[in-house]
Amino acid sequence: MHESAVHWIVSLLRERHVPFLICGGLAARGFGSNRVLNDIDLFVPGEYFSEVVEAGQCYISKPAARRVEEGWDLTYVQFEYQGIKVEVGNAEGVKIFDASQASWTALNIDFTRKIELILLGLKLPLMLAEDLVWYKSVLCRPVDLEDIQAIIKSKWV
Repeated sequence: MHESAVHWIVSLLRERHVPFLICGGLAARGFGSNRVLNDIDLFVPGEYFSEVVEAGQCYISKPAARRVEEGWDLTYVQFEYQGIKVEVGNAEGVKIFDASQASWTALNIDFTRKIELILLGLKLPLMLAEDLVWYKSVLCRPVDLEDIQAIIKSKWV
C-alpha cells in the first residue's frame, strides 16, 4: 500500500521538477527502522508548495494550512492515496517542540543535505541520518525514540 502512495507522490513531484526530501518514518526505514509506517512524510521548498497542493487537489484529506500538532508547527497538506496518508510540508518556517527545553526551535530543511537510497522500489532523496536523528531526539516522542535506536543499531550515525 505505501509503495503505491510513494510512487504517486514522487511521480507528481518529479513531473513538475519539484525538489523534495523524505523525512519521518520512511526515512528512518531507509536507515534501519522496521516499524510500521503511519504515513509518508516529506518536505518541498516553499516556492513549490502551492503547485504541489494544486496538483494533488483531488486527493486532499486535510487542506493546506499552518498547524501546530504533535510537536510540529508548520504548514502542510495531507493527501490520501489508496488509503495511505501522504503529508507534504512547506519547508519554510518549520518549528519543532524541544521536549527537553519545553520550547519551540527552528527546523531548517536543507535540500542539499540528503542521501539517495532505494526504498519501495524508487531512488528517493532522504534527509541525512544525522539530521533525522537530531530532530527526532528533539521531539522525543516514543515513535522517534524507536527510530533513533534502530538508526544507531544500523550504524548510520
